[in-house]
Parts: sequence; C-alpha cells; structure tokens
Amino acid sequence: MLRLSSSDPGFAEAFAALVAARRETDSDVSAQVSAIIADVRRRGDAVLAELTEKFDHHPLASEADWRITPEACAAAHASLEPTLRAALETAAQRIRAYHAAQLPEDRDYTDAQGVRLGARWLPVDAAGLYVPGGRAAYPSSLLMNAIPAKVAGVARLVVVTPTPRGELNPLVLAAAHIAGVDEIWRVGGAHAVAALAYGTDRIAPVDVITGPGNAYVAEAKRQLFGVVGIDMVAGPSEILVIADGQNDPAWIAADLLSQAEHDPIAQSILITDDAAFADAVARAVETELTALATAPVARESWERFGTIITVASLDEAPALANALAAEHIEIATEDPQALFAAIRHAGSIFLGRHTPEAVGDYVAGPNHVLPTGRRARFASGLSVLDFMKRTSFIQLDAASLAAIGPAAVALADAEGLPAHGRSVSIRLAP
Repeated sequence: MLRLSSSDPGFAEAFAALVAARRETDSDVSAQVSAIIADVRRRGDAVLAELTEKFDHHPLASEADWRITPEACAAAHASLEPTLRAALETAAQRIRAYHAAQLPEDRDYTDAQGVRLGARWLPVDAAGLYVPGGRAAYPSSLLMNAIPAKVAGVARLVVVTPTPRGELNPLVLAAAHIAGVDEIWRVGGAHAVAALAYGTDRIAPVDVITGPGNAYVAEAKRQLFGVVGIDMVAGPSEILVIADGQNDPAWIAADLLSQAEHDPIAQSILITDDAAFADAVARAVETELTALATAPVARESWERFGTIITVASLDEAPALANALAAEHIEIATEDPQALFAAIRHAGSIFLGRHTPEAVGDYVAGPNHVLPTGRRARFASGLSVLDFMKRTSFIQLDAASLAAIGPAAVALADAEGLPAHGRSVSIRLAP
C-alpha cells in the first residue's frame, strides 16, 4: 500500500506516476478476439456452440440449452426469498424513476427567418446486454443496464450470459423478469458480443451493446464499436475517498475495501488532512480484511494499488481528484458541498458521511455503470441516452429559402461544390 504526503519533496512526481499508472490487463487479446469475431461472421451459431462447450462446458444441443425462457425468469422471481425479492424490486423502482427523468424532450420551432427547425429523439430498435456468469453474476448490473433501455423505449432487449456447466443464477433471472428482458441466450465471451453485433441464424443483431465483461468481452466491444453502439470499454473498479479526521476509521476502511474486493487490480485511494486518521484507517483495513470473505482478492488489490495521501488541507483535494478523475468519489466531511463544487471529473460523487459508494451500486437510483481509467474527464455513466438517437429536421418555404439560401450558394461556390450551390439557387426566385 502506497503512502504519500503532499508536503514531501517528491510528491508531485509520485502523484503524477499514480495518475499515469495503467491497471488494465496485461494480456494481449486483440488478435484472438479479432479471429473470434471473423469466425462468428463466417459460421455463426456453429462457433457459438463450439466455444460455449469449450469454455463453459455447456453443450448447446437443444433449444432449451440455447435460451432461458421468460417463464423460467418468472419462476425464479416468484421463488425468491421475500426480503430479497422486495430488495430487487426497490432497486428497480428507484433506478426506473431516476432514469425516467433523463428522457430528453423533442424540439420544434420556427426561427426569425421562417425556417422550421428541431430534433426528435427515438430509441434504437434493439439493444444487447452482456451479463457475466459464474462468480461475477450480479443482478444489480442487469437492472442498471436493462432498465434504462426499457425506459428509453427499446422494443427488443436481448441478454447474453454464460452459464458455466449449465448453472443458472436465479437472482439474475429474477432481475431479468423485473426489468422486462425479451430474450436471454446462454452464451458468453467475445463470440456472444460478435453474435449480437452481426447476428446469427438464431440471434438477430442489435443496435447497441452494453454491459461489463472480462478482457475478451471488453476487447470485442472495442473492435465492434461502429458496427454497433457501445456504452464504454470499462477497466478495473476504483474509488477515491476524501475524508477528514472526524470519520470512524472502520467506515472509511469498509468503503475502500468495497471496491478492492471486485478485482485484484481494482484501486482504492484515501485523501485526508489528518495523519493520525490515515494511520487509523490503515489499521482498520487490516482489521476488516480478517473478517472479509473476499479477503484474498481485496488484500491483493489493497497491497498492490491501495494508496493513502495526506494533505495539509482538504482544500488541496479537488485538484488531486480532478487529476485522478475516478470512477467513484466519496466526500466524507460534515459539509461536502464546497469540495463537491470544485470537482469537475468523476463518474459519480457521494456526499457526506452517510453516503457509502455501495448504496449507489444498488438502490440509490443513478447508474452504477461508470467511466474508469480517468475516462470521467470526457465520458459519463450509462443513461437512457445510450439507447436513443437524435434526428434533426429542417423545413423551409420559398420565403425562408430566399432569406438564407444565397449564403448557402456563396459557401458552396467557395468550397468548389457547384452542384451544392445549384440545388439551392435553382429554387430561388429569378
């Protein structure tokens, strides 16, 4: 675990190295994914069957092996323990309400020259959602990806998910039922992403693909961007906690480990103005790890990438936070507003001592699919807009064309495009 102090002579260089460090996987999977995509384009379902049996040990022999039915999802939902079912439904309701408020408004107006202008928003026809299988099967992730698509008005929502050795995750099926997923295919990996993008005999293609996955899935999404829309190519999870010394060290330690347990290359960073509190948090992390079921993963993440930064004043924190542009930022102070106002780059910000990041992963409402790896400098979390597109429209009559058309002719002539100019001038009154 790295300890830095802004008062140290080499702090600027050490912090710059922290910001520049890349934690993406070292595996070069680009060529392998490219070959898989090409093979799916050529041979379609046959490739899906071969690779699903190879990697998931699940033969796709019958139709039941290929698909999970809506009836199975409904049954999984009905059989859930009532408290857990209520928790999923609470999360879904809050996610749906938050994203409904994101729906954009169409525009339609006439300007001073009499030109009718505007834009209308429409959902894509079909969206594909990748849902990891096995240990990393998270119903919350399905809700966060599927519900914005349905709120946007997507008519066909398709899930692909691996089912290792044929095992189904009832929580994921219940979440699919709540979210209104239309199709679920029991395939995963880069080949599933390629199937969504190009289609096969069984799986019709989609327009947008979202959802987390391993390095192969992320690389497939990267390579298929432009064939379909994608949400983002996400990297390892990360959290930055800005905390004063008035917090309970155990609370902050728990928050740091909430991201560390995701992945050995996740990153947790604390910025504090209290050196004694920094020491207390470091000790509390060790205490928390002794009782954590995910301790092997969390400890590796903390020891390799965990960082505690001590500053003279928390007024220094926003500049450091903006450089890090973290996926998640907690501001655990009595009055977080001033620091919040100064932070420009973050996937999502959690304000106050009683707002742990984990509440945002499940039930707060905003999406937990967020930019990582400093991409918050230019990217946003998943929203309904990822499942919609805007089409502008223009309408002129003779008078409005006479008002603005000559300028178009002049620009067309200047650019050496006489047919452009002619298509306007031919309509102008002699």
